[in-house]
Amino acid sequence: MEKFVVHGPCRLEGEVTISGAKNAAVAILPATLLVKGKCHLENVPDISDIRAYCKILESLGSKIEYISNNELIIDNTDVNSAIASYELTSKFRASYYLIGALIGRFDKVQIGLPGGCKLGARPIDQHIKAFKKLGAKVIVRNGNVYASKTEPLKGSNIFFDVVSVGSTMNAILAATLSEGVTTIENVAKEPHIVDLANFLNSMGAKIKGAGTDTIKITGVKELRQKSSYSIIPDQIETGTFMVAAAATKGDVLIKNCIPKHMEPITAKLIEAGATVEEFESSIRVTMDKRPTSISIKTMPYPGFPTDMQPQTSLLLTIGDSTGTIVETIWESRFQYTDELAKMGADISAHGSTAIFKGVEKLYAAPVRAHDLRAGAAMIIAGLIAEGDTEVYDIHHILRGYENIVGKFANLGAKIDYVKTEDDEE
Repeated sequence: MEKFVVHGPCRLEGEVTISGAKNAAVAILPATLLVKGKCHLENVPDISDIRAYCKILESLGSKIEYISNNELIIDNTDVNSAIASYELTSKFRASYYLIGALIGRFDKVQIGLPGGCKLGARPIDQHIKAFKKLGAKVIVRNGNVYASKTEPLKGSNIFFDVVSVGSTMNAILAATLSEGVTTIENVAKEPHIVDLANFLNSMGAKIKGAGTDTIKITGVKELRQKSSYSIIPDQIETGTFMVAAAATKGDVLIKNCIPKHMEPITAKLIEAGATVEEFESSIRVTMDKRPTSISIKTMPYPGFPTDMQPQTSLLLTIGDSTGTIVETIWESRFQYTDELAKMGADISAHGSTAIFKGVEKLYAAPVRAHDLRAGAAMIIAGLIAEGDTEVYDIHHILRGYENIVGKFANLGAKIDYVKTEDDEE
């Protein structure tokens, strides 16, 4: 059994360097499959989702050379399989990007259904819609997605019924090597979508409009191998440390980030009473008082990100009055509020809305990380609570945060990683 023991309360102070974006990397790694050659990737986050993806690529025939924990050379010259087992794909959600990448290279693809955090219904119907519009046949059966084509994929007009990051990225991957022009409307605009398009364009793809409502892709016959590409900094890791600094009444300089990507989070921190200073590639967050209670509504980018909702809730938990969060993306994202209640939080969550009556203090308790971002919220809760907070199910946290214990420790936090034998063993 693994757990974190967070010794609180503490005040975070110092500097932290942000790693590469998880949500960009999990799309760029499978995107390398479109290249019959080598791709040199830098600023790759050293997290369990990436290690799982590398295992899948190797099972398909990729050769991966690790220059360092954050730098890889992926050689897809001899990839000879388009079958990824459920055992490998079920460990994380982003494994579905294999479908879009592999159907561009092979005639038949078999991918085990993806796993990941349990945030509610996460259908892949919009992904399938895009593949079918491009001419692929898609069947979901016995825990697998089967995609096939009898002739090259052909450009088409695709309109998504809902704004979806995963569907947008998968459509980009599938259309890159298609014949003709593909126009995708009602797309997601997140920074990691722009990063995927930039990566593919750097190898000869013709993708325009990433980051806007409409993306236009002119298919190319092949992509050239890439000598070097650096993945953007992680928006959500940046936001997590920004919130942690404010919640602990700290003073933290967050380096290797893109302030423009942080605007919706920065605005809410300032509203809560924090001071936020922006520099070219860093942000300083300071706080010297109890947070002012605020209201948050999650929205697709450039709105407030759902992946920052659990962490930011800590500012409302200890706020000076009553605040609210309205969640519009995932219907089961408030599971973590039961854990905060164990620590003395006063939260009423019903459906898509949670009401937070601010309390002056939290108190240590054993809590679970229900998902990746809720896990980060539990760590922040432990940092501001009185006593030693034990955080369980930390495998969720390790999926998306590189060296999280070490980074918090460098800011003055005391967090122990504890691994014990299961009672029955």
